[in-house]
Amino acid sequence: MKILTFDIEDWYHLLDIPETSNPESWASYTPRIHANVDLLLESIERHGHRATFFCLGWVAERYPEIIRSIDAAGFEIASHTYSHQLAYKQTRHQFKVDVTRSIEILENITGKKVKCFRAPGFSIISGMSWAFETLLDLGIEFDSSIFPAARSHGGFADFGTAKPAIIECKGMALKEFPISLGNLFGRKIVFSGGGYFRLLPYHMIQWMAKQSDYMMTYFHPRDFDVGQPMLHLPLHRSFKSYVGLKSAYSKFERLMANHAFTDLRAASAIVNWQDAPRVLIA
Repeated sequence: MKILTFDIEDWYHLLDIPETSNPESWASYTPRIHANVDLLLESIERHGHRATFFCLGWVAERYPEIIRSIDAAGFEIASHTYSHQLAYKQTRHQFKVDVTRSIEILENITGKKVKCFRAPGFSIISGMSWAFETLLDLGIEFDSSIFPAARSHGGFADFGTAKPAIIECKGMALKEFPISLGNLFGRKIVFSGGGYFRLLPYHMIQWMAKQSDYMMTYFHPRDFDVGQPMLHLPLHRSFKSYVGLKSAYSKFERLMANHAFTDLRAASAIVNWQDAPRVLIA
């Protein structure tokens, strides 16, 4: 099972960067998202794949035509919050207000219920049971916010599984599609999206994809935009954000041609949820 997902945000929506962390400043940046989303839509339609698009509420509010074009193509629309903030830096109230706003904007544009969610930077971490409670209260059925390994934005290394699982929280259940991990010479490694995908050579990605019975991808429009302006970032962040841009789209095209991808709603229909791992979140 290989799942194709995109986080719909623009080139300046980088996390933990003071220069771009305030949504009030975003209107001052020149948008590049229209052409980048069009490029992705053309590719996945040409290859006949299904995909889930985790859309930023701010983008949807400002450019509703982007959401309409994704929806009109038959792809699943999901929430990526409104203001693209790290969830573990928000209070429960801030998180609920932000996600609620995102869902309402997306549902008003498409007329369809939003059932899927992904936190920016996979930033729901251990000890945040309130985040899952909030998602369930808002009608979210499927989550893809868990990064089951250590990472710069927290990660959830003790989640216990990198496969579809049931999160049990305060007597409620949420279906979780975590980021997948590949096995490279006995070592668990993330390979299916973002900077990891841009950094790794294609033959390594292809090898791990073939070995994986569950693969969760996560791409951003900026991952393939060679001409995007570059923000003034610390050296390590600049490397993570811009490495491999020139070769990323050709690798993406090869991946699309060599594998069959589906979206979250279709994937959920084929998961045997009764036998899925159950993760108790206290």
